Amino acid sequence: MKAFFASFIGTLLALAAFCATAVLLVLGGFAILMSSSGGNTIQVENGSYLVLNLDGTNITDAPPLMEEGGLGDLLRGDSPRPIALRQATAGLRHAAKDHRIRGVFLTGSFSPAGYGTGFAALSEFRSALAEVKASGKPVKAYFDVIGTAEMYVAAVGDEIVLNPFGLVAMPGLASEPMFYGDAFEKWGVGVQVTRSGKYKGAVEPFIRRDLSPENREQLTVLLEDLWTNLRKEIAASRGIKVEALQTLVDAEGLITPESAHEAGLVTAIGYRDEVLDALRKETGADEGDPFLQVAFADYLALLPKTSTGNGTVAVVYAEGEIVDGEGGENEVGGATYARELRSLREDDDVHAVVLRVNSPGGSASAAEEMLRELRLLSAKKPVVISMGSYAASGGYWISAFGDRIFTEPSTVTGSIGVFGVQFDVEKLAASIGLTWDRVQTGQKAGMMTNARPKSPGELAIFQRLVDHTYDQFLERVAEGRSMEKAKVHALAQGRVWSGEQAVKLGLADEIGGLNEAINHAAKLGKIEGEPDLYEFPGTLPLGEALAEAFRHGTSPETRLAAVRGPAGRMIRQVDEQVRMLDRFNDPRGVYCRLPLDLRIR
Repeated sequence: MKAFFASFIGTLLALAAFCATAVLLVLGGFAILMSSSGGNTIQVENGSYLVLNLDGTNITDAPPLMEEGGLGDLLRGDSPRPIALRQATAGLRHAAKDHRIRGVFLTGSFSPAGYGTGFAALSEFRSALAEVKASGKPVKAYFDVIGTAEMYVAAVGDEIVLNPFGLVAMPGLASEPMFYGDAFEKWGVGVQVTRSGKYKGAVEPFIRRDLSPENREQLTVLLEDLWTNLRKEIAASRGIKVEALQTLVDAEGLITPESAHEAGLVTAIGYRDEVLDALRKETGADEGDPFLQVAFADYLALLPKTSTGNGTVAVVYAEGEIVDGEGGENEVGGATYARELRSLREDDDVHAVVLRVNSPGGSASAAEEMLRELRLLSAKKPVVISMGSYAASGGYWISAFGDRIFTEPSTVTGSIGVFGVQFDVEKLAASIGLTWDRVQTGQKAGMMTNARPKSPGELAIFQRLVDHTYDQFLERVAEGRSMEKAKVHALAQGRVWSGEQAVKLGLADEIGGLNEAINHAAKLGKIEGEPDLYEFPGTLPLGEALAEAFRHGTSPETRLAAVRGPAGRMIRQVDEQVRMLDRFNDPRGVYCRLPLDLRIR
């Protein structure tokens, strides 16, 4: 009885501590909200520069769970600050026409996290920035270090100033998977693989110590395609020859300020205070005062949110890995999205739907669950696909039946292939004295165990399931894209393609971003003028956002994104692959997913 009361009291104390912490968190958040709103109304003075500080910024497809500022910032802590792509591009286009905005000032470095800040998203962001410049307003930038992503965006600017002790860190593109094959063998972890498609390299890190020839071939072609496009656009924006840019990159990789200036990549070398002083004088600010400016996040919060009444286009963001069930943060839950698509089909106020895909794929069952609802939806109203930075494997599975598929040249797509992976810990367990015995009703009754390797007969069953799923994948693509199944098979095999190649191969229809997809959907939905937009998932009201945050917590991926330096990169690489295993929850054990660790930086 004493133990019971001790446990009971301990539980009460723990509950009280949790409640107290939650109350303090909420009160602190409200205090921040009040302090940020009370008496500090944001004003945009005439002649102000719109300041885009990229430090800690992660451009995502879907809107953030919580609005910027106040409690959202408190709960986010040091994690990258998400900015929705559509809102960011809308803000820049609004600034291009806003008489109060003199120009745009760009500084800092992106903090990519999850599937955010990929080159497809940056392409749309860059185009919107170019519209500001085309309107006659200067786009200026200052950097301590310019990475490939920052250079790609800032290249459209009029002035780019680099710190004298800075660098242009633009050695080219690379994908560097980590392999565990030897480690698993030493630890006594068995891995058996079933797959369809000779290029399907998603499981290679678990069974090899290096890239297979087929995987190396496809990654080489993909990276060359993406780099060719980036190099061409950067060179054109800076008014230099592509060959000269490549020569400089090959010669230095980490390009010094002097070389960057001589080549025309930057317009000047200088210190931050010199740039700020020049902006102060340009905007007519008094000595000692900052130049006239408005922060990008504050400006976005001021954008008018009005209903046009012309008709609604729903934008559904499938961003993250596709998993069976409801899904969580950075996941596309098949059940959750199927339910939302069904709701949109039955909603007469929605005239058309845009599915924005930024996903490497995942569960084949979840992808099919979503595709079923998309096919029913497309029979009733237009469905347009907008491919983000990744729309491959399962991400392509859910895209195949769009009335029109838009892609960016740098989108990673295709990867039409299927695999299954079976682990066993028999040797590992035996090394520490653990064994199993079993009783079963038939030859196949114990085939789902991880205590021993699968027999040849059992493995043949898994292979048959994988082959069947691959055949179904081919059929869906063939039907959705109006192609011969044999032709789909020829370009499938699990091979990844760039968006530019996807258009040539017939896997996509047109080069274009989210804005073009929305406009096309509005046209198909017979909406005249600017459509109203409904977004899923969207930014939630405070109460719902808090409940969601406490339900899922902060994902390890989001927390680890704040860890800097080489150690942070290695930790994230290992964590990403461990988390991917945790997301292998397809009830049939069959997956359509991109090769592991295909993050291009």
